[in-house]
Amino acid sequence: MSVTYIDGIHAALGELLHDDPDVFIYGQDIGKFGGAFKATKGFKELYPDRVLDAPISEDAMVGLGIGAALEGKKPIIEMQFADFGTIGLNQFGNNAGAHFFRTGIPLNITLRMPCGGTPGGGPFHSQCLETLFAHYPGVHVLTPATVADAYVMMKDAVAIPDPVVFMEHKFLYRWLKADTFRDENPLPPGKARIARQGKHATLVAYSAMVPEALRAADELFAKSGYDVEVVDLRSVKPIDSDTVIASVARTGRLLVVSEDFPWGGAAAEVVARVVAEGFHLLDAPPMRLTAKDTPIPSHPTLWKAHRPTMESITAAIRHLLSL
Repeated sequence: MSVTYIDGIHAALGELLHDDPDVFIYGQDIGKFGGAFKATKGFKELYPDRVLDAPISEDAMVGLGIGAALEGKKPIIEMQFADFGTIGLNQFGNNAGAHFFRTGIPLNITLRMPCGGTPGGGPFHSQCLETLFAHYPGVHVLTPATVADAYVMMKDAVAIPDPVVFMEHKFLYRWLKADTFRDENPLPPGKARIARQGKHATLVAYSAMVPEALRAADELFAKSGYDVEVVDLRSVKPIDSDTVIASVARTGRLLVVSEDFPWGGAAAEVVARVVAEGFHLLDAPPMRLTAKDTPIPSHPTLWKAHRPTMESITAAIRHLLSL
């Protein structure tokens, strides 16, 4: 029997509530309804005082979480969509992010952000805004790309005594499956994973772009014999530059793939770090492949053309290997 990405998140939340009375979940329709994506289904009956429905005010939701964290609680704030999390950006970035720097007091708050596109989602329900939150000092941004990481990194997020944004990709919720969500040797948060070993090029990705990158790497090997190494960042704040640069040292070429918009994104940050710290290792100019610099289309065909896919990643790698 297989489990899904959303199963991993649900299991982790259930264990967090069971194991730690200071943990509570606050969000819109997360109680009896179980949340927009059913991540909290069944919890209200078990923990009626710690699974709490919120008003439609993301700014107030984050503010309440900050106040609770100041009193020693460990709030998990669920945004229905990451797009609407921007309404709480002032509270999270300016207030939560800077709090330890200003006071020396840690602030344990986790912001769960269902992010990324699905067919028909359109411009207000499909954005990947991880680097918008990562811009703020003092904030961690986790981007799990596997069922096991959805589980273990959800628990990691609450264990980190700082503000954490947990970017959970909606497309992966029920599409991504595995035999189990438990990992006997989990990596620490902030540590990248070599998802596939290779020698001809390094392909860096995170979140839902990791499965696309792995499919592209398999396609390239099957059809052309190109052996591409795939690095799953797992986190965009912090970024594990050491693992990326070590991979580039083995391959000499770099492509970074992100579903985020191009300007000021995590892909640009990775390229900048490799150029600054490992320029001598490159045999060709580094490349990045991102979503288009336009609002996200609603039509499924246009949506597919808007974001990187296995096909566009494959074409980009072929171009990189020709340089």
